[in-house]
Amino acid sequence: MNQRLVGSLLAVTITLSLPSVTLAQRKNFISDLLQKSPELFRAVTSRPDLYDVQILYTQIDRDAQNRPLFRSYSYKLDKKRYFYPASTVKLPSVLLALEKLNELKISRDTPMLTDSAYARQTRVRVDATAENGLPSVAHYAKKILLVSDNDAFNRLYEFVGQYDMNERLYRKGYRNLRIVHRLESPMNADQNSHTNPVRFVQDGKVQYEQPAQVNTKPFKSDSVIRRGIGFMRNDSLIRQPFDFTNKNFFALEEQQAILKAVLFPESVPARSRFNLTPGDYGFLYQYMSQLPRETTHPFYDSTFYDSYCKFLLAGDQKTAFPRSIRIFNKVGDAYGYMIDNAYIVDFERGVEFMLSAVISCNSDGIFNDDAYDYDKIGTPFMGNLGRVIFDYDAKRKRQWRPDLRKFRVKYDR
Repeated sequence: MNQRLVGSLLAVTITLSLPSVTLAQRKNFISDLLQKSPELFRAVTSRPDLYDVQILYTQIDRDAQNRPLFRSYSYKLDKKRYFYPASTVKLPSVLLALEKLNELKISRDTPMLTDSAYARQTRVRVDATAENGLPSVAHYAKKILLVSDNDAFNRLYEFVGQYDMNERLYRKGYRNLRIVHRLESPMNADQNSHTNPVRFVQDGKVQYEQPAQVNTKPFKSDSVIRRGIGFMRNDSLIRQPFDFTNKNFFALEEQQAILKAVLFPESVPARSRFNLTPGDYGFLYQYMSQLPRETTHPFYDSTFYDSYCKFLLAGDQKTAFPRSIRIFNKVGDAYGYMIDNAYIVDFERGVEFMLSAVISCNSDGIFNDDAYDYDKIGTPFMGNLGRVIFDYDAKRKRQWRPDLRKFRVKYDR
């Protein structure tokens, strides 16, 4: 195992003294755990209004048949308290795009050509990062899961459509969310309600043609959402709270529920599952956990270090991951909010757990000023939180060692 990461985990061990059985019985489990390492967390936990942290940790135990049993603990979790979800909305877009392809009986590797039919829409006919030079749902999904590519999300958003993006999730029981706009795009609400025409073409033959769509039943917040004390607009400071009312929303609890449905579909109600094939699940497990350096197409250079999109456990470190540890996750960071929604496993130790967390890294309360505290506050918090929970989970007693072969997948290289 990587010595720096091992050293960090061992350092955390020294700070913990409460027996695991006692901790597990306490109502304020995570709060107690954080308080046992004040040198790591006091700066954040002492100012809850400023850093707006939410945490959801789910222990996983197995029975004699290796069936997973879940027990969750939370810290200031509130599914109604708004934070900007950033790129975490991309995971549902991947799942719904794969589901839609299955309904249409189209392979995820079929070339997908996007046209334009409304203001600010753009076309896509080629993708130089793909092995065959053509865009597809599979290739977009890879770029989303590996490095959180924004344009790839926008293309899947356009394929699924704004109405179906939300209505399909609502029908599955995921209601504390709202996905209503593209990312890193100058489009307004009307333009985001319109999505592009799309064609799937294989060997010169059109497999499916989808006309331009428009959602006439917009999904809106029940109340006005404003945060901070000001924001930048065209190099000018506007001294009033920033308005998030019409922006995406994705509660942390809902994020982990969807991750659970992907990793443990047999453990959620049938209506909450996604219509995915065994091949889809293998594809998702691979690219949710594959590292950029293990990827052939697209090719990622050394600037995409192992923890590039892995905030929890090692986000504050840029060294190579231990071979035994894999993180199946989706992160997001924008407007000062930093989020990670992860399932973490150590195949050697037989460790597995789910951990989701969000922290606001906007100490001055000004949005769009590019002065967020990601490096100073966010990544250290996420790294330390992941290591503390990992260390606790690795030491707690399990009656049955988990069989994790399901999550041992083959990587590109």
